[in-house]
Amino acid sequence: MTEFLIANMAPIIFASMVMFMLVGFPVAFALAANGVVFGLIGIELGLLGPQLFQALPDRIFGVMANDTLLAIPFFTFMGLILERSGMAEDLLDTIGQLFGPLRGGLAFAVIFVGALLAATTGVVAASVISMGLISLPIMLRYGYDKKLATGVIAASGTLAQIIPPSLVLIIMADQLGKSVGDMYAGAFIPGFVLTGLYVGYIVLVAIFKPEWAPALPLEARSLRGTKLMLRVLTTLVPPLFLIFLVLGTIFLGIATPTEGGAMGATGALIMAMARKRLSLKLLKQAMETTAKLTTFVVFILVGARVFSLTFYGVDGHRWVEHLLSGLPGGQVGFLIVTNILVFLLAFFLDFFELSFIVVPLLGPVADKLGIDLIWFGVLLAVNMQTSFMHPPFGFALFYLRSVAPPTIKTTDIYWGAIPFVCIQIIMICLVIMFPQMVTFGLDKDVVVDLDSVKIDMPASDDYSAPPMPSGLESPPGTAGAPAAAEDPNKAIMDSMKQDQPK
Repeated sequence: MTEFLIANMAPIIFASMVMFMLVGFPVAFALAANGVVFGLIGIELGLLGPQLFQALPDRIFGVMANDTLLAIPFFTFMGLILERSGMAEDLLDTIGQLFGPLRGGLAFAVIFVGALLAATTGVVAASVISMGLISLPIMLRYGYDKKLATGVIAASGTLAQIIPPSLVLIIMADQLGKSVGDMYAGAFIPGFVLTGLYVGYIVLVAIFKPEWAPALPLEARSLRGTKLMLRVLTTLVPPLFLIFLVLGTIFLGIATPTEGGAMGATGALIMAMARKRLSLKLLKQAMETTAKLTTFVVFILVGARVFSLTFYGVDGHRWVEHLLSGLPGGQVGFLIVTNILVFLLAFFLDFFELSFIVVPLLGPVADKLGIDLIWFGVLLAVNMQTSFMHPPFGFALFYLRSVAPPTIKTTDIYWGAIPFVCIQIIMICLVIMFPQMVTFGLDKDVVVDLDSVKIDMPASDDYSAPPMPSGLESPPGTAGAPAAAEDPNKAIMDSMKQDQPK
């Protein structure tokens, strides 16, 4: 039994962790408990040294010292302030009036507002709940199909998962050791392509099932002409300016993601004050919710650090690497298996848990196979987006159920989500087939041809070694004698070529 444990410690730890989470044990504590218990077992069996847990305090303090994670509370606070200050309500009302004459106009409005909220809030729960409260009763009142109405609201809310400033992209960049700015730039085009696919689906529904998505009646379109244009400008300009303030400064390299988040939070407060909707009650609610979400993330990350300390100590990363890098088909086989695995795990785990548990195991294997980690991170983010839409455990479906009227059955919400899950799967395939959607515009590694490099050294009469003490000189012609004619420039170039990565 002891020999079996020693030979299979890594798969046993992984299976134990999965079992804990399947029975509903809190993820942060399941990870930490597995790390500590199996660490002690490994020390007892002689697999690990007793100094293993001496590294634990440094790893935990490393979480607290990570500046990248500061962006999470900033963006969360910004989103909550905007959501509670009524921005979503104003946007839905205005864009609903704009698209009202079209079949499916309210659905188009929900999608575009979902994209705008995603680019300003980055919080799925805030988007789904606010649009569920505001737009769902209106859509039902004007005869929209229940499944279509609930599906489009849940799917549009999940755009906050992939459109920057998404929280999951911050965590993905941290776990893969990449720049948050590059991850945001890589996700920008896929996020809006996915928005376009949602719009395309509504267009098809409006053509083939017009009774599911009727146009607004004339009496419901209270704004027309100049009044409508003025309302569109005054409602859309502030959030668009905020988007530029946050994402524009990050993409232009003026601000780091953390600084962009801080500016966004400040901008959200100013917008709420300008609308005269900022109060102490709203501020307190936003701060409490931000503190809860940030604490949730940090606890999971601390648990993941404890787990990974033991898992890596027993060479678990090598076990995962051999398991996945040996798959038939090379990169393609790895990507197929990885995406199926993440898709299935998303039935039971949310994106935070997947990011902290699965991504650190998959990232090194992808890097070894020569896969661009920014592209790989965006691909996983699109895949994890389905975790919010999976019946029966999708969080977006739960958020919508909590605010939907009693006339909406849970089965309506589930059936409404399925077409959009299929669209998200199509998006995964598109990212794999057209990686340029992600890599376009990213900084490329500079390749230097060392054969064309010239180094000019200052003239000097003597590059020889200092004189040896008397009695220690090597006889002339022996191996120990210095090369009198050695060229220092050539020696430097030879050294650089040896150090250059292959």
